[in-house]
Amino acid sequence: MRVVIYSKVLKEKDVPHIQHLFNALHEEGIKPYVYSPYLEQIKDTIRFPAEVGRFGGYVDIREGKFDFFITLGGDGTILSATTHIRDSLVPIVGINLGRLGFLASIEKKRITEAVRLLKRGIYAIEERTMIYMESNLPIFGEIRFGLNDCTLLKRDTSSMITIHTFINGSYLNSYWADGIIVATPTGSTGYSLSCGGPIIFPNSGNFVITPVAPHNLNVRPIVISDDAVISFEIEGRAENFLCTLDSRFETITAAHQLAVRKNDFCLRLVHLNDVTFMDTIRSKLAWGADTRNF
Repeated sequence: MRVVIYSKVLKEKDVPHIQHLFNALHEEGIKPYVYSPYLEQIKDTIRFPAEVGRFGGYVDIREGKFDFFITLGGDGTILSATTHIRDSLVPIVGINLGRLGFLASIEKKRITEAVRLLKRGIYAIEERTMIYMESNLPIFGEIRFGLNDCTLLKRDTSSMITIHTFINGSYLNSYWADGIIVATPTGSTGYSLSCGGPIIFPNSGNFVITPVAPHNLNVRPIVISDDAVISFEIEGRAENFLCTLDSRFETITAAHQLAVRKNDFCLRLVHLNDVTFMDTIRSKLAWGADTRNF
């Protein structure tokens, strides 16, 4: 079995947990390949029980056979990892070294147990819908997909913008707002949630359109089928606007005609059998917890 170890930044407090991971992989006879920039950060701090390989990015995924893509960090690390995995369908194992961890659902105290279960095939894989952006002008290069959301936003402190929105070519609304979010079910617990959007279960087959600070108070988030194509025309007093896919962003103008739809491939996410989506949201959002006397 071969796995990729991926992270972006080494934090001193995480060193013991990273060491446990490499020890556990060695004990189970699993060969790790470490993302090259991350390997340079950890090579003088982590004691490798055996030789590790280097992972350079999507080219290595395409040319080599990897069983799992292990991320160390939070949900942002997983979003970054999707740009390397792309259409390879290598499952992501998210070990949570961050804070919330809706996607990175394996807690650091369970690292050794998780590696043992992976080796024995005792886990579940969830397929997460992704979103794809189309544009009349070049944008986002080869990586025009996102796991969480696509947003169109005003820049800096400029006045609000108008976003004319269409579903399958039919006019929906002109949003007067600071921006708009189109989120997948996975992204429904991210930026969309903080702007008043609903939580959507991962396999629900929907997108949610959430306005950001709309001027009209009767404008609310709406949920639509993920078979729909959502297109936009944007205008405002400023010349430039901001377009994002997950944590990546581009500057756009009113000349851009944009549309989003369901991506042709999905992301495969590993979780342990005793952890469900309901367990995750209940834990991360502290549902049912009475802290009044604490």
